[in-house]
Amino acid sequence: MELQKMMICCFFAASVGFSSESISNCDEVRKVFQLRQIGPVKSLPERPQEGSELQVCQSRNLTCCTKKMEERYQVAARRDVQNLLQTSSSSLKFLISRNVAAFQESFESLMKAAENQTNVVLQASYRNMAVEASGPVRELFTDIGLFLLGSELNIDDITRRFFDSLFPLVYNHLINPDLSHIAPGYAECVRAARRSLAPFGASPGILANQIGRSGVGGRVLLQALHLGIEVINTTDHLAFSRECRRALLRMQFCPHCQGLTQSKPCMGFCLNVMRGCLASMAEVDPHWREFVRSLEGLSKRMHGSQDLEQVLLGVHNLVHDAVAHAQNIGPRLSAQVHKVCGRPSRQPAQSVSGQQSGARESIPLKSPPRETGDNLATRRKEFLNSLRQYRTFYGGLADQLCVSELASTDSLACWNGADIVKSYTFQVVGNGIKAQADNLEVRVKEVDPVVNQIIDKLKHVNQLLQGKSIPKFGTLDQIETGSGDSEGRGDSEGRVYSGDCDDEDGCGGSGGGEVKTQILRVPKLVPDSGIDHRHHQHPHRDDSEDGDRSTAQSLRSQRPATLLLAVLGSSLLTALSVLSSAVTL
Repeated sequence: MELQKMMICCFFAASVGFSSESISNCDEVRKVFQLRQIGPVKSLPERPQEGSELQVCQSRNLTCCTKKMEERYQVAARRDVQNLLQTSSSSLKFLISRNVAAFQESFESLMKAAENQTNVVLQASYRNMAVEASGPVRELFTDIGLFLLGSELNIDDITRRFFDSLFPLVYNHLINPDLSHIAPGYAECVRAARRSLAPFGASPGILANQIGRSGVGGRVLLQALHLGIEVINTTDHLAFSRECRRALLRMQFCPHCQGLTQSKPCMGFCLNVMRGCLASMAEVDPHWREFVRSLEGLSKRMHGSQDLEQVLLGVHNLVHDAVAHAQNIGPRLSAQVHKVCGRPSRQPAQSVSGQQSGARESIPLKSPPRETGDNLATRRKEFLNSLRQYRTFYGGLADQLCVSELASTDSLACWNGADIVKSYTFQVVGNGIKAQADNLEVRVKEVDPVVNQIIDKLKHVNQLLQGKSIPKFGTLDQIETGSGDSEGRGDSEGRVYSGDCDDEDGCGGSGGGEVKTQILRVPKLVPDSGIDHRHHQHPHRDDSEDGDRSTAQSLRSQRPATLLLAVLGSSLLTALSVLSSAVTL
């Protein structure tokens, strides 16, 4: 035991007593400089010399460093820490990127399954119009898919266009099946009359409401995950201040100038330097924790009427009920259409009535059982279980880097920024900007402006995730109240929800930044039997509607698969980049 103590004391004395006189040459410094690929070694000194020109690694002893070496060391120190940051976050970034791609792929598969179910039900119950109805059905689910992936479409407009397109088919094949196909002009009049006649009962409003509520959850989820990747990318490539760069140089490479190429910084010294350099990142910590909690809260709310999978796989039932409702009140609808559009002039069709008799019989079909092994709820649960492990990522980043990578882990000797010592004797500060007021190693004044921007975005998306600021279905900034027609979207009490947004969101306002939630009253759904059509005139088409339809058609022409491939490609490239960086390091 005494011998061990003596050996430790001798080692410590030798380390502390290291001086320029013991440096016979700079071979080891040159060797490490070359191995670390810090720069060319031709201009490096072979023997120790005066270091009066040095700005950071100053010493009373002779040194193996020049001013040029000091500059290259500073670049290497910054590069090493940034590489460590990227390595530390690579698994988190890959986790989010992989699940963004998985959720988008699930949405696409869900759209196809729901579209197929709806076509099957129409084919079984209303065979004569099923082929023509497949076009509007395809457009409906294409538009919903585009909405989920972030396009500027409105759920009210999507459902209105679908039922507008469906009504002429129902009128032609089910309500008046004894005549041939109606002329295009008359069909357009019937289409335009749909909103005033409300032939489908409450089904359009219910469909818009269900898709709106469940779809916003899925859309906000994807938006939040994309922001999560943006946060990581931003903090991975954050520019270090001049004070930080000099401190990193002093911590990592200044001992090399004295020939101490194997030394490591003291733990307290490392913590002060890294907590100072990463002080702005530490400010992200409470908002990142809230981000993870808010994602968990959103996932818990995505059930029942807000379960996107359940809602979409039940669309076929609503469409079936809507068509059945129109068929049941067919005589009254036919008389009302005649008042609005007049009587169509067309020739009797051959063998039409016989074919339609079977089509009038509705065949009740049940939705196929939902898979429980790989549905959206299961994916979300597995993802959040993994993400929960990273909820303290930004709060403990500086400490993690020092403990696992940078600082000395033994208690024999370490570098304190000026010499080899047994321990670091200065005060060790905490994390965050305020704690750096007492930091002797790095001076920090304020949060980095880039980090402030990321924090503002996290605050905003956290409000969306928590439902405090409900986004409108087109732009995720504010919910729309709809046109107020009798088949509009609303809850059972005739309410729709709206959230104010601030000036940053591009929607005007006082700029106070306070997010308020409003409940806007809209008319309740009115039963068809209570509508008075005696004063109806020929329907008037709004020019703005044509513009909306044109925009939707342009987006729809791309198909969700095309948009999905582009997004998946971006996500996969990000993931591959992360893995490549990790392998390189």
